Amino acid sequence: MRLLAALTFFTRLPFWRIREIPADAFKRVVPLWPLVGWLTGGLMALAFWLASQILPLTAAWIVALLVRLLLTGALHEDGLADFFDGFGGGTSRERRLAIMKDSHIGTYGVIGLIVYFALMLQLPGVISRDTLILLVLCGDPFAKCCAAQLINLLPYARTESEAKNKTVYDRMRWHEALICVAAGLVPACVMIFALHWLPVAFCWLMLAPVAVMFLLALLMRRKIAGYTGDCCGATFLLCELSLYLAALIAFPFWA
Repeated sequence: MRLLAALTFFTRLPFWRIREIPADAFKRVVPLWPLVGWLTGGLMALAFWLASQILPLTAAWIVALLVRLLLTGALHEDGLADFFDGFGGGTSRERRLAIMKDSHIGTYGVIGLIVYFALMLQLPGVISRDTLILLVLCGDPFAKCCAAQLINLLPYARTESEAKNKTVYDRMRWHEALICVAAGLVPACVMIFALHWLPVAFCWLMLAPVAVMFLLALLMRRKIAGYTGDCCGATFLLCELSLYLAALIAFPFWA
């Protein structure tokens, strides 16, 4: 039931048609977020591979990005824009939270999205198609795993009634945290140690998302004394981007 709730919450696919999901199930979806990454990352990688059969790599990568945007309803990108608007334009905790809750996008949000996608579009020009597919399969779940740790590191910055979706996530129990970390690491471990499709040195690159997550958590603690759903979405995208940029720097040494 909780996996169904996670798939319904983090994607726009009609999983809700399978059966009715109780509202309480959505409070415990974050530990299963990396499992959703298996689906979104897998379909994004598949779309990239299929599109690359008939399109240049950059165009195929844009198609892959569009597929994930459609799958998630741009949920995380909306969070990223709100995060940049709130933290860039707000001068107090209350003002930052108010800006992030506002559905309108501002200058900081627009610039943030432009820079984010501009950096993402650099990848197919340097990293080979097959390696980029592996990065997506590993990076999506692992970045979601990193972002999920915010709910254990920080309190929710608003009350439940003030939340955009009227849901405050419950903190992970130890076995939920274990499931979350395992789901985030399994794809990379399989690619590195079982199939040998990625070098062992890739493990060092995975420290980049971890570092970004902790730095963002410190920023959130200082600026809003907690996290919001927008913060989680922004952290996922920035953690994933940091992994890809680290791989972009390292790729010439692998080839």
